[in-house]
Amino acid sequence: MKWISKKNKKPMILIFLLIFIIAGLLDIIYEGLFYQLLPNSVQSYLSDIF
Repeated sequence: MKWISKKNKKPMILIFLLIFIIAGLLDIIYEGLFYQLLPNSVQSYLSDIF
């Protein structure tokens, strides 16, 4: 990440973190690959929440 100036590193990291969190939530909601790898007990708990 040398090509990114020090001033722009923190906002970039926050944007990547936000995208990662949104992708994880969408994966759980639409029962994607990560959701299918979870144990059945966790899946049933998450299906009650969402």
